[in-house]
Amino acid sequence: MKNLPLLFTTAVAATSGLVFGTMQAASALNWNWNYSGTGITANGNFITNNTPNDLGFYLISGISGTRNGETITGLQPAGTPVPGNEPFNVDNLIRLNTQQLSTNGFGYSTSGGNYSSPFFADFLSTPGYLEVFSAIPLIPGFQNFGPEDTELAIRFSASIITVPEPTSIFGLVTLGTLGAGLALKRKKPSKFTEKKLEKIS
Repeated sequence: MKNLPLLFTTAVAATSGLVFGTMQAASALNWNWNYSGTGITANGNFITNNTPNDLGFYLISGISGTRNGETITGLQPAGTPVPGNEPFNVDNLIRLNTQQLSTNGFGYSTSGGNYSSPFFADFLSTPGYLEVFSAIPLIPGFQNFGPEDTELAIRFSASIITVPEPTSIFGLVTLGTLGAGLALKRKKPSKFTEKKLEKIS
């Protein structure tokens, strides 16, 4: 068959494209998260990398959701504090553990011009989660908390809702290999077919 090399190359290319496409799609994880406390309700989604660090933490790269009816508008960059809580930098780390947030926590802004920073407070007599909330007008420095600002205990929870699926990758490889194998099997006509063709000509 003259088209055999072309068919084989197409099968391999298609399989490779699907495999690498699947791997690329799995390079980020999606999470559900929520927390609540006295007068606080917040929930939404995170996007993180798919490889945890040595302590099991994933890095948050994107956030969406709401806090008390205000839309979350952005993630506070890691290594910076939310306005009004200087100099405490967030690290935007999350993990699947009893203690899911680090002592630096994550931060975000809301549509009302306010900022929030949930974190794990290991300095409490009974360690737990707190949320620092900085509301406008924003005055730099954590010691300048006004009556509009709060630091309250919360219950925090997060879970992964999408994970990489290595089985689908292996399935695609198998499918591609099988297709290529079938194409190779048909490359040469049988002796019976050759004789038939000679009689016709």
